[in-house]
Amino acid sequence: MKQEIKIPQATTKRLPLYYRFLQNFANEGKRRVSSQELSEAMKIDSATIRRDFSYFGALGKKGYGYDVLYLLEFFRQTLDQDEGANVALIGVGNLGNAFLKYNFQKNHNTRIVVAFDSKAPRDGEVVNGIPVYHPDRLEEMYHEYHAELAILTVSSRSAQVMADRLAAIDAKGILNFTPVRLNVPDSMKIMNIDLSVELEALIYLIRNSE
Repeated sequence: MKQEIKIPQATTKRLPLYYRFLQNFANEGKRRVSSQELSEAMKIDSATIRRDFSYFGALGKKGYGYDVLYLLEFFRQTLDQDEGANVALIGVGNLGNAFLKYNFQKNHNTRIVVAFDSKAPRDGEVVNGIPVYHPDRLEEMYHEYHAELAILTVSSRSAQVMADRLAAIDAKGILNFTPVRLNVPDSMKIMNIDLSVELEALIYLIRNSE
């Protein structure tokens, strides 16, 4: 059952974390958990957790907390954990190679099924068990492998061009690892991950903490 509800992107990013930690609680045999216990385990403010959960209605009971198995099933369905997601990787440099080696090993329903790189032969080659083609064949092979979304790890100068091509073939979303803020249609979902910005923010926190 998919939730038809608009929630903030910050909350959306935390949903898989809730699911992961609830799995840990369930594996430990815990059947009930409070927002404070979740807060201590996840290092997220308990008020933030309660606010995130409130977007989905009454998930817990006052004085009782949250039923672990109920929440686990709820977030499993909300995140469509039963439905696999095929991913295309665009750009097989250092970061792209790391993705190919990892290939979401802890999430068996999400997998990179095809990759594209300017150094790959047009006929393709296999890297870590994944077929890698030249970007000339993006429009042909993206749907051949039933990809839904793409991870973008290309150079800055190529980022918008590749995003335009993905939009033209109705890709549903992009996980963007380039520093470029991409222009995409409203129908396409996009998440930006700028590692340099995250690192600079961490350095700031370290140097300005008491």
